[in-house]
Amino acid sequence: MGSSKAFTVLDLVDLDLKEHNSLNLRCIGGRRGLGKEIIVPNLNRPGLAIMGFYDSFASDRIQIFGRGEAEAIAKTAEDSNFECINKFFAYRIPCCIFTHGLSPDPGFFQRAEKAGCPLLQTDLDTSEFVIRLTRILSNIFAPKKSIHGVLVEVYGLGILLLGDSGVGKSETALELIERGHRLVADDVVEMHCINGNVLMGEGANKIIGHHMEIRGMGIINITHLFGVRAIRDRKQIQLVVVLEEWDPGKNYDRLGNEEQYMEFLGVNIPKLEIPVKPGRNIPVIIEVAAMNERLKKMGYNSSREFNQNILKWIESDQARSVYYGPEDVI
Repeated sequence: MGSSKAFTVLDLVDLDLKEHNSLNLRCIGGRRGLGKEIIVPNLNRPGLAIMGFYDSFASDRIQIFGRGEAEAIAKTAEDSNFECINKFFAYRIPCCIFTHGLSPDPGFFQRAEKAGCPLLQTDLDTSEFVIRLTRILSNIFAPKKSIHGVLVEVYGLGILLLGDSGVGKSETALELIERGHRLVADDVVEMHCINGNVLMGEGANKIIGHHMEIRGMGIINITHLFGVRAIRDRKQIQLVVVLEEWDPGKNYDRLGNEEQYMEFLGVNIPKLEIPVKPGRNIPVIIEVAAMNERLKKMGYNSSREFNQNILKWIESDQARSVYYGPEDVI
C-alpha cells in the first residue's frame, strides 16, 4: 500500500463517499473485528469455499456474498452441515460483505461473531457494488508520492507547476485562477498512480487545501476569494511545466521538436521548461501550452506540421532548379 498507515475494515465503513461512489455499508455483526487490516485491494466470491472447495482459497481478500453465496449458506444450514463454515472462519478473513440487503443465516452469524469476523451489509446489487469497491480500493492502495509544486487545471488539462522556491509558481497559479482556471493544490501535491498509467494529483492536506501562500501577502483562501468555480479536489496530471530563472547561456527549445518527459511513479508525463524573466507573461504561455497539448492529444502537432511544410517548400524549390537554369531566374 502507498501509505504507511494501515487501512482497516472500520476505515472502509467510515469512508465518506457520495453519489455514484457511495457503498452504503453498515456493520451487522462481528464488530470486535472492525480493526482488522485490509492488506490487498482484491475481492473474492467464496461460493466454492462455502460448498467445501478450499483449494486456492483467497482468504486474505474481502469476501463478497451475493445471492448465490447466500443460497449456499442456506443449503449448509438446511443440511445442518457446518463443517465447511467452520473451516471458512478458520482462515484469517478481513470481512464478509452481503449485497442486495441480504442477511446471513443465524448459524453463519454466530460463527462470524465467535471468529471476530466483521459482517457488513449493503443494499446495492452485487455487480454495482463490486465495481464501486474495486475502484475505491484501487485508489486507496495506489502508489503515492508527494512533491513540492502547484497543480492547476487549465482548459481541462491538469498542469503541475514545478520550480525552485521563489520562482513564482504560486503567483502564476493565482493569475491563472484570476483568468478563470482552477486550483487543485498549492505547495504540496500528493500523486497517486491509478492502473499503472494514470497519475492523479490532489492536495496532501484536506484541512488547508485550496489555500495559497503569496509572499508579501500571506495565506489566502481561494474558495472564499474566487468561489467554488476556482477550485477542484483532484485532477489527472497531464503536463508538467518547470519554471526556471532565465539563463542566457542555455539553449532553449525554440521549435518544439524535442519531446521531453518527466517520470513519476512509473508514468511519463510531457514536460515543458519555461524560462522566467521580467516582461514574459507566463500565465498566457501556460494557457497556450495547455491548448497545444490538447491539440497533440487530438493528433495535431504544430511543430511537426511546420517541419513538413518547410520540407515541402525545400523540395519544391529543388524541383524548380531541375527545369530552370540560372539564366531563367528573374
